[in-house]
Amino acid sequence: MLSPADGLPPITATAADLATVATAVAGGTGPVAVDAERASGFRYSQRAYLVQLRRAGAGTALIDPIPLHGDLGPLVTALDGPEWVLHAASQDLTCLAELDLRPAALFDTELAGRLAGLPRVGLGPMVENLLGLSLEKGHGAADWSRRPLPEDWLVYAALDVEVLVELRDVLSGLLHEQGKLEWARQEFEAVRTAPPAAPRAEPWRRTSGIHKVRRPRPLATVRELWQARDALAVERDIAPGRVLPDAAIVDAAVRNPDSADALVALPVYRGRAQRRLAGYWFDAVRRAAALPESELPRGSAPTDGPPPVSRWADRDPDAAARLTNARAALAGVSEQHDVPVENLLQPDLLRRLCWSPPTDGDVRGALAAGGARPWQIELLAPLLEPVLDRG
Repeated sequence: MLSPADGLPPITATAADLATVATAVAGGTGPVAVDAERASGFRYSQRAYLVQLRRAGAGTALIDPIPLHGDLGPLVTALDGPEWVLHAASQDLTCLAELDLRPAALFDTELAGRLAGLPRVGLGPMVENLLGLSLEKGHGAADWSRRPLPEDWLVYAALDVEVLVELRDVLSGLLHEQGKLEWARQEFEAVRTAPPAAPRAEPWRRTSGIHKVRRPRPLATVRELWQARDALAVERDIAPGRVLPDAAIVDAAVRNPDSADALVALPVYRGRAQRRLAGYWFDAVRRAAALPESELPRGSAPTDGPPPVSRWADRDPDAAARLTNARAALAGVSEQHDVPVENLLQPDLLRRLCWSPPTDGDVRGALAAGGARPWQIELLAPLLEPVLDRG
């Protein structure tokens, strides 16, 4: 597949053209294939810079939300009702929701492929394996905030929704044959209704290479530089790593420069762009140096969950044994039903249950409270009940 079957549609960039597209989509039939392109790695925001749609009777539409100022009102109405078909829906639903686009029903082709036991669940491999078509790929990681968008990028974007509905139909049939269609429906609904992810506690601790920084004062330098970078990235809408690489943050924390001149002597900081910001970065270093001991970060990020599994054997051997047995039980179910273990039950939920089993023995209730779907509870509770029995 090198070009869309109906030709490359024009970009929808005006209110009048959007109204025409919305009318066509509303008059189409069946599910709607949906995709969105962001500029991850280039921009700070995760906004959609292109929205692709395809529906029988309506054809393909490529919608540019930027000149429309994010106002896709007519499309909101047209898309409220039909099932949406997306690949890896959780990646796109947030940016689509920012445009007030929310599905009333969902089919996720990647998740369907996982439940069906397919060995490769990327869109290209599944289209090739199930439909016998080779899908042109190559621009998914591009800077979609660029304008004008190159024609070959637009071809790629249009092809991403070209056969999504056909793929959905094949996967639906496969899941039905395997007796997993109801499992899939429950999983799709969980994705569709999932709340926004909670902000990470102390996100600066995820700085790549922070394992090289062990003492509290240098950790404070990482934190202050990370926060300074984040503020600048938000202001400029540039991906943080393009403002200042993680490696440069860690390097400054380890070397502890005592002046702006010493800072710009370090790799990265000596570059022309960073030299102009030398005072800004050194202010962050100086703030960390001036913090009282009581305000220095220590240990690891706070969490309401259990400790790292590597420490369980020493801290609670019984919990470690429960986890080993539970993992073995899930591995057997995974092999029996050809479903990845991580799709049988969220690994974090399994760890929490093994670390702190329900005191009343209500494993089914604990699974439900942790977000497990009914199909998972029915399948796994009989196996986990004896494993989590405190008696």
